[in-house]
Amino acid sequence: MNFTPLARPYFSHIVARRSRWTTPGGAAQVQRRLMASLLKQGAKTRYGACYGFAHFRSYDDFASHVPVIEYEDIRHEAGRMVAGEKDILWPGACRRFAQSSGTSGGKSKYVPVTAASLRLNHYPGAAEAVASYLALNPASRIFSGKGFILGGSFANELADVPPGVTVGDLSANLIDAINPLANLFRVPDKKTALLSDWAVKLPALVRASLHQNISNISGVPSWFLTVLRGVISAAGATTIHDVWPGLEVFFHGGIAFGPYREQYRAITDPARMHYIETYNASEGFFAVQDSPDPSAGMLLLLDHGVFYEFRSLDGATVVPAWDVEPGQTYALVISSCNGLWRYLPGDTVRVESVEPLRISIAGRTNSFINAFGEELMVWNADTALAAACAATGARVADYTVAPVYTSCRTKGHHQWIIEWAQAPACGNEAFADILDKELQAVNSDYQAKRGGDIFLARLELTEAPAGTFTHWLASTGRLGGQRKVPRLANDRHIADQLLEIIKPNT
Repeated sequence: MNFTPLARPYFSHIVARRSRWTTPGGAAQVQRRLMASLLKQGAKTRYGACYGFAHFRSYDDFASHVPVIEYEDIRHEAGRMVAGEKDILWPGACRRFAQSSGTSGGKSKYVPVTAASLRLNHYPGAAEAVASYLALNPASRIFSGKGFILGGSFANELADVPPGVTVGDLSANLIDAINPLANLFRVPDKKTALLSDWAVKLPALVRASLHQNISNISGVPSWFLTVLRGVISAAGATTIHDVWPGLEVFFHGGIAFGPYREQYRAITDPARMHYIETYNASEGFFAVQDSPDPSAGMLLLLDHGVFYEFRSLDGATVVPAWDVEPGQTYALVISSCNGLWRYLPGDTVRVESVEPLRISIAGRTNSFINAFGEELMVWNADTALAAACAATGARVADYTVAPVYTSCRTKGHHQWIIEWAQAPACGNEAFADILDKELQAVNSDYQAKRGGDIFLARLELTEAPAGTFTHWLASTGRLGGQRKVPRLANDRHIADQLLEIIKPNT
């Protein structure tokens, strides 16, 4: 039975409500009202009392008295919340926490997942994604089948989690807390979805979904690719649409989709497949694609429990959402109903338009390479890599990039460690030439430093055997459906670990 016509009016109403913040002046009005509401709740906490939330009457009051922070600044407070203390960063006790190691390694973060954040942000954000898809696709039959959600687990690094407290991937918390009625429309069952051992989980996911009528899938592109190939193999099929003829949309996020686009085209029927990008982090559901053109960016959700600010990359200025400039790249700053106040999630975003306010993810604040003044961002790398793959027929399974510093024997350059899904027919050296030219085309700083091979030599490409990145993730304790390989690093910590894995295989 197709329930889509019955559900469509509800989702159409969600799209209509966006006019409150997408029309001229709407962003300022909605965000100021939201800030006041958040501060009213924050005033009931110890953090709010420390900074005087109850006395703030304007954005300027808030911005001038509350510091911009990172997780290390509130690690102690978050730990107290995990231990069960009340009214620390958000009123009451918090019973759910999203464990996140970010994308740069180091100690795990424990991000509060409050009841308010589930009610006002995470679940409404998912509804916004479906609403966008239905608005763009009038012929959709999405509710004639089930959704396949690729989630994480409650595996965590804490030695002693108090009774009644759950710590794990955000997706595990969302699956665990969801209305039980939703389980009638999704696969796999909760027990399978929350398995922590990926070696056990992958075949279980294949078995659970193989004979289902799947209409939509949600997850990280790199991990879902593995699952879909497993389903196709188990069914003896050629494409996933041979197995799930009703599949019509992939709600994806976490990493850039560009390097994986051709791989998805190869295992789907492109005429039947659609893609919606989401910006759904451990700290909140922030944005969703609302245009058929993915290059237009994602609509920032300004009325879903998060107050947004944007810090210049040099850290000199911070502006609210209504004062951003199109074309500029900023570090995102949030204040949210999960108790994070002027908090840096660690992402940089590029403003694509201001009315409505659309953004694209440029990379991580700590995931870039500027070893030689080249200012290479993740979106530069993803764009250039996608273009090089399109030109050569190559397909990438995973990759990371690190600087190689100048020595008496070599000029400074970048080392790309790439695990191929399909190697370029032209060979690695020819591919490296093409990739280097594409990087110059998308990054003028890189192009300038490459001029004449004086300051920066052509990139070096190191091929990683199949399974290298999975091996590395497992060695860090980060193997799973929501874990990602850092794309760029300003040091060689990750690259050298990968090379140690590669050596015995070469």
